[in-house]
Amino acid sequence: MKLDVDVLRYLSKDDFRVLTAVEMGMRNHEIVPTELIDRIARLKRGGTYKVLKNLLKNKLLHHDSSKYDGFRLTYLGYDFLAIKTMVNKGVFQAVGRQIGVGKESDIFEVACEDGTILAMKLHRLGRVSFRAVKSKRDYLRHRSSYNWLYLSRLAALKEFAFMKSLEEHGFPVPKAVEWNRHCVVMSLVQGYPLVQVKQLQNPEMVFETILNQVVRLAEHGLIHCDFNEFNIMIDDDEKVTMIDFPQMVSVSHRNAQMYFDRDVECIFKFFRKRFNLSFQESTDDNEGPDEDGRPCFSAIDKSSGFLDKELAASGFTKKDENDLERFIEGEEEMGTHSDDVVELAEDMRETNVIGDESLQLEQDERNGSKNEEENSEAAESSDSEKPDASDGEENDENMTQNDAELTKRLNKQRRRAIASARKGQKSFASRNCYKAKGSKSAHNSKIQKQLSGW
Repeated sequence: MKLDVDVLRYLSKDDFRVLTAVEMGMRNHEIVPTELIDRIARLKRGGTYKVLKNLLKNKLLHHDSSKYDGFRLTYLGYDFLAIKTMVNKGVFQAVGRQIGVGKESDIFEVACEDGTILAMKLHRLGRVSFRAVKSKRDYLRHRSSYNWLYLSRLAALKEFAFMKSLEEHGFPVPKAVEWNRHCVVMSLVQGYPLVQVKQLQNPEMVFETILNQVVRLAEHGLIHCDFNEFNIMIDDDEKVTMIDFPQMVSVSHRNAQMYFDRDVECIFKFFRKRFNLSFQESTDDNEGPDEDGRPCFSAIDKSSGFLDKELAASGFTKKDENDLERFIEGEEEMGTHSDDVVELAEDMRETNVIGDESLQLEQDERNGSKNEEENSEAAESSDSEKPDASDGEENDENMTQNDAELTKRLNKQRRRAIASARKGQKSFASRNCYKAKGSKSAHNSKIQKQLSGW
């Protein structure tokens, strides 16, 4: 979907309030019910429905009434929420032309208040091309439900964390500026993708520089996993910059050697075809570099750094990493059973405290009445069994009767307290039901009240 930022200037606060309400509802709903959107947005005089109609017209929301009437965010609506947050933070002031497009993201130019040009990357997982790749590689397996917006947010957060850490350790990467939702703002690289370059002054030097970056990443505990001519930028001075980091994995990954060898093979293959560089093929297997200069994964010293462990504390938490890896590797079902649903369930439990207390009081009331009956039966049986008891036994019987009367009074006071407490409260079940004033059930209840009054 094309990003038309002209619509953004005509959106009001109520529009963004409703968009945020839909986003909050999508934490545990694939399609957010209209009534829930209205309750979260809290607009006056039914303004939510008018705003929903306007957002639907601008394709910021998608309407679905197959099972129930509800809405969900589109990528365009998610873009507007992220851009609005960035503008409010003062990260940039204007959005320019689109400078890049891929199967997973779109890249745009943005301008700051002082005129600095930055790059804004919007992750868009779930496109047709990316879905085809997942189906061919059996990523989804038996899953049928998943949220692409949530996965795009995780991919953006992971890329921002990797970019920030690699920049601090001196790697040639763009400077990470800000992150929000599925949007990452970074410095604009003044160069061209290597795939567009037809001629180089020193192809051997560029080749050695790129190969050294692959080895250096492995020494710091990371593997790029997609290190090819499409993710390498080169400027007029033949300075190399790496881009695209969401798919990076640790050297302790079970397929780390395969990913490392694939990155090296992509570089060798490209420079052999494009710049006619000749490499002598190796015939022996040794632990050091091969005869054609290919680095060996097992021979690399991986003690230079532990970025794969440090990045868990750089913004990409262990929970988010597990969610994304479970989705990609297909080990467990993520779907709607995420931690957000657990948090929402905890919130619902808190709201049901009044209902639980009333149930407990009713249980206590039943127990009290049962104890009262048992005490009365015990008193009667004691009278019938021992008619000729002594004075001490008569005192015991009197004490038993007094205890029964005291228990009866206490239970009566408790019932009165429960009844008075329930007078001004609605029952929990009545919140989710609706009865029309002119319906048959309402008419019957009115007649019953009149009969009880007579």
